[in-house]
Formats: sequence, C-alpha cells, structure tokens
Amino acid sequence: MFLSLRAEVEDALEGALSTLAFPTDDLGIEEPPEDVESVLASSVAFRLASEAGAPPPQVAGQIADEIDADQLSYVSEIRTQGPYLNFLPSEAYLADTLAEATDETYGHLADREESVAVEHTSANPTGPVHVGRARNPIIGDAVANLLDFAGYDVDRHYYVNDAGRQMAVFTWAYETFDEDDLEGEPERDRKEYDLVRYYRKGNAYLENAPESDVEAAEAEIESIMQGLEAGEDEAYERVSEVVDQVLGGMTECLARLPAEFDEFVKETRFMRSGATDDLVDRLKELDESVYEEDAWQLELADHGIDKNLVFLRSDGTSLYATRDLAHHEWKFDNYDRAVTVLGEDHKLQAKQVRTTLELLGNETDQLRQVLYSYVNLPEGKMSTRRGTGVDLDDLLDEAIDRAREEVEDRLDDRIRDDELDDEDIERIAHQVGIGAVRYDIVSKQPTKAITFEWEQALDFEAQSAPYVQYVHARCCGILEEAGIDTEAGMDDVETAVDADRLETEAERDLLETIARFPAVVDEAADDLEPHRIATYTREFADRFNGFYRECPVLADDVDPEVREARLALVAASKHAVANALSILGVAAPRSM
Repeated sequence: MFLSLRAEVEDALEGALSTLAFPTDDLGIEEPPEDVESVLASSVAFRLASEAGAPPPQVAGQIADEIDADQLSYVSEIRTQGPYLNFLPSEAYLADTLAEATDETYGHLADREESVAVEHTSANPTGPVHVGRARNPIIGDAVANLLDFAGYDVDRHYYVNDAGRQMAVFTWAYETFDEDDLEGEPERDRKEYDLVRYYRKGNAYLENAPESDVEAAEAEIESIMQGLEAGEDEAYERVSEVVDQVLGGMTECLARLPAEFDEFVKETRFMRSGATDDLVDRLKELDESVYEEDAWQLELADHGIDKNLVFLRSDGTSLYATRDLAHHEWKFDNYDRAVTVLGEDHKLQAKQVRTTLELLGNETDQLRQVLYSYVNLPEGKMSTRRGTGVDLDDLLDEAIDRAREEVEDRLDDRIRDDELDDEDIERIAHQVGIGAVRYDIVSKQPTKAITFEWEQALDFEAQSAPYVQYVHARCCGILEEAGIDTEAGMDDVETAVDADRLETEAERDLLETIARFPAVVDEAADDLEPHRIATYTREFADRFNGFYRECPVLADDVDPEVREARLALVAASKHAVANALSILGVAAPRSM
C-alpha cells in the first residue's frame, strides 16, 4: 500500500504545483521522522520559496490548499508543519494493508519482464571456501533474492576460473603426486578438502624443488595452459577432472548457507567457442592497444585508469580479464541486466572491464557491480595457498554449536508450552546459528569492513538475527494458540476484519511499518542494497515487540472483533517478517 500511497501523493503534488505554475521536477518526497504522525512528507516548499517570493511555510500552505484530500484514497489529510507538507494515512490505507499482508506472498512486486544475471562467489576452485570470502556468497545470494522478490527474472551464476595458471598447476600436481606424497589427512570427508592437498603440494614443490625439476614441471604446466588456449579437448578434460570435483565439494559447503546456483559458467567456454580469440582481435584494433613488455595491453590513462589492461601474453595465451570480457558480452547478449558481486581487491579490474567493454562498443548501463570489503575474524587474515586460516565450514559448525547451547540454556525460560525434542533443538540451532552468520554479514553496508563477533551475532536481546527470528516464532505461537495452522497456508485467518478496531498507537505503528515493506523491497532492489532489508527487519521487530507488550491478542477480556483484527495483524506480521528474512536468506523458525 505504501507504493500506492506514494504514487497518489506524487500525482497530487504534481497537480497542485502545475496549477500554481511551479515546476514539478523535484517533489521533495521523503519519509518523516518517527515523531511525526504522517506517512509521507514533502519539503518541496523549500525549493520553491525563492521562485514564489514567499517564505517556505507560506508556500507549503498554498500547495496544501490546492490538494483535496477527499479525492484521495489513501491520504486522509494534508497538514503543514512549518515548510513541510505531511500526508496522513486514511483508514482505507490501513484496511487494504491488513488485507494484502495476510497473503503469504506479501511484499512480492509485480513481474517486470526483465532478466538479470547475478554473478557471485566465483571463488577459484582450488580448495575449501574460506571465511574471508564468505561475504560474497552471502551478499550475492541476498542480492539475487532481492531482485527476484522485486519482480525480476533472476539467474544465479558462478563464474568458474578453470583456465588460469592456478588450475594448470593444480591439474599437474593432481596427475604427478600420489596420496603418499601428500602431507596430513583431509580436514573433512569432502573432495575439496582431499584435493586441496595436491594444490598445496604442487606449490610447495615449485618453490623448493631443484631448478631442473621445476623447469620440467613448468613446461608441463605451460603445455596445459596452451592446450586450453587452443581449445583442445584433452587439456579441457584433464583440468575438468580436478575442477569439477573441487567445485562439487565447494558447492556442498555453499549450500549450507544456503547459496545455490542456476548455472556454472566456465571460462573455457569462451575459449572453446572462439569468443576469446574474436575479442583479442577486436582489442588489437583499438587505438588504445599497444604491444609493450612482451604483452598486448590497453593504455587506459586517457580514460582515468592509470594501470594498463594486459589482454594477451607473448606466448599467445589470454588472461582472466580477457576471458571475462567475452563472458560479459555473452551476458549482455542473453540478459537485460548483469550484476556482479566483487571483492574490493577487484575494484581496479572492474573499472578496466567496464571501460574496455565501452571501447568495444557495448552499452554498459545494464552492468552493475556490487563491491564489498572482506570479513575478518579476530584471529587474522586467511590464505588458501598456504593452507592456513578458517574455513567457512568451520564457522558454520561453530555457529550451530553456539546456537545450540544458547537454545538449550533458554529452554526453562520459554513462554510457549510446546515441547521441544532433540530434533527440534537441532533444527532451531541450524536456523539460528547459520541465520546469525548470514544476518550479521548482510546487515552491514558492503563497503564497510567486518570483524565477525560471536557475542553480537548470537545476541537474542540485541538487534541480531535471533532477535528478529524470535518475532516470527512469537507470531507463530500466537496463531497456533488460536487454533490456526501456520504450516497449512493459514486459511483460517479472517481477512475481512475491521481494521478500524486497531485503534492503539502500537497497532497502527505496526500496521504502517508492514505497509512500508514492498516499498523497502523496491528501493533496496533499485540500489542493490539488501542491508536495507535487514535494517527494516530490526525496525519491524521493535514495532512488533511494542505491539506484543501493549496489545493482548488472546486474553479473555479482549473484545472478539478486536481479537480477530489483532490476529489478522499477527498473521500480516508473520508474513512480512518471514518474507523479509527470506530475502536475506535467513530462516524464519516456527518455534524457538
């Protein structure tokens, strides 16, 4: 309803300004502070004061006089407060919000008939996923969820680096060494933990072996890279044997978050199709193209980029950036929009790629890049190549263990009288533990560095995932106590209730917060900022808890019509918070 109200306010303001012969290019619409009764406000009188030759409060009064609130569906009154115009919601606004939000799909926006490829994670398949990179799949999955919720047709892509030197080294090592040559046992019974030992062994060998042995190894590694460059099936199959096994294990880890993918797009796809060769030919024809220091490169200084983009080595092999350019052109051909989630260490490369795509004649307006800083633990930085650091699996296991302890400690203080068995506790521990990790990471602005702290992430009382999840569990508890099956579509909720019976400030604040949810989705999707959804869930949880404290739902002395209205409000709350959490990829527990 908030989107409908905003559209109504925009139309009313444009009409009033046109009547007064004022420009309508900037309506100054904003959300007012919490202590202001209105749902929307406009500061347009500030902008128009000089043109009108009158102080802003007087201009605001003129504009308000030109708007007939009786002709509006969702605005009951326009009040001026100094230079501001405040738009108060009507009863129809609240009633329609309550009716809409009792549907389980509440918050989903209409189909935009626009396709989007969201590429995220794309970690090199050299071993287990590490904590330092965990922000990419969490943010990427949330961005994809958000766009899907906002009405886009979303494909989730993992771009697989299966053509670089790292994979050639890995393949050589896998084929060269035996199990007996490897150090230690796999840390987990999964392929990437087993095979990463070959990668580590290969790198150690290349650093420490006698020079003649290293030269022989390098020759074999070079032959693999040349074979891939030439599109040879044998080289592709050799590398794929390693890549596919490691990637399979990595995706098992990522599925725990969960972060799943519609397509794994391999670099070699663009080498084998000839797209990379075609791209190289076109790059050589650009005015910015030069052959220097035994490599073909683009001089981009005139485009504000100091570092050249190297796109072809002297031995005729392409680079990651070259193949990524072909990859981007493929996305442009197949999707209306392309979104890439990248670590901050790829910022320069992202600028180089965008500029080069433009030099090649591509329209890049449909390309959006989400850059993020890395996640650190108090222990310090992590490295795949050296075999040190903390794996994402370790973090998730720790999260589940800590959540289990927290849930068990709280069993005696639970208000609900449902019995939790060991299976229930384990389910809740997974939902809360993994939810805490995801929420803590996605709730921060991507460009801000994060040091993950357990005490904050798993604090049931602070504004964390458990704090918000508990609101959903509380909603389910109220509805189930009323005899409503929350797992069967909630058809028993009376939707034709009288919203007028929701008279208290706490009820109306909660309903107005629910009404804003679709607009928050719309704005967050436009800006690719899922952390706004997390901010909304915290505000929502505060509103719901205020309602819960002040407005009994099932008490014996509650009027039956008020009871039905409050039950509908609880059902609406359940849907709003569950759907917001689903965008963030956080489970909404039925019981905690």
